[in-house]
Amino acid sequence: MSAIKDFKYKFNNFNAFEKIIVINIIIFIIGALIGVFGRTDDSLSFLKLPVDFFDFILKPWTFITYGFVHYDFFHILFNLLVLYYISRVLLNLFRPKMALNIYFLGIITGALAFLFVYNVVPSQFLKPTSGLVGASAGIRALIIFLGVYLAETEVRVLVVNVKLKYIALILVAMDVLGLFTWNQGGNVAHLGGALLGYLYATRLQQGKDIGSAFEKLMDSVVSWFQPKSNLKTVHRKKGKGEYAGKTKEEFNSFNNQKKIDLILDKISKSGYESLTAEEKAFLFKAGK
Repeated sequence: MSAIKDFKYKFNNFNAFEKIIVINIIIFIIGALIGVFGRTDDSLSFLKLPVDFFDFILKPWTFITYGFVHYDFFHILFNLLVLYYISRVLLNLFRPKMALNIYFLGIITGALAFLFVYNVVPSQFLKPTSGLVGASAGIRALIIFLGVYLAETEVRVLVVNVKLKYIALILVAMDVLGLFTWNQGGNVAHLGGALLGYLYATRLQQGKDIGSAFEKLMDSVVSWFQPKSNLKTVHRKKGKGEYAGKTKEEFNSFNNQKKIDLILDKISKSGYESLTAEEKAFLFKAGK
């Protein structure tokens, strides 16, 4: 029991993406056990996105759950390592909820692209597939978002520094070429996620967060499972410690967020190295 309590404590202290990684690992282990004892190669079929649209109608939850399903060890290992690294970069610069918006909308867009292609394009142009699994569409959305929003920013890849925009371009090119391989369906989903990441970044640069409606929907869904409070709402009168209808803490938080937005805009235009020492220190402190 103590081990379970320790796990619960550690899990509750993980950030959102670390929790997603743990859930992926647990589902992978469960699938492997079902496969061994049930002697089946498709142990998580109830979570996998079907090829046929009418099969999908009977299992609508799969447009999200497929992103948590992996059958191959190296598939899940590569996906989760990339997700861990990319999420650390995102969470240092952006709101956790916005990062989650990009990830899950990427998974959803990947699912829609897969269903559209395999139910509209003539079958002679398609490679056979039993369905869609894997978190790759969501991960593609995150990478392409960074590659567009912070295009000039450089990251270390093995022994060289590479601008994020080049990483994004290489991945999109690989996915386009992958349309002619056995993993055609997977690459269709990748491109769907990539499109979402691109649109999210370009609209955010214009001051529009296209994930805000999805975020409100998710907040509403989460609220269904939260215990109701018996505490009554107390309406405060504006006092001396308030600024423009906000408390001092809220006002400072608002100003700090505006400063972060200006620094990120500077990074997207001129690169991380264009920041002053003060701006780098402020961004690092805000990230923590």
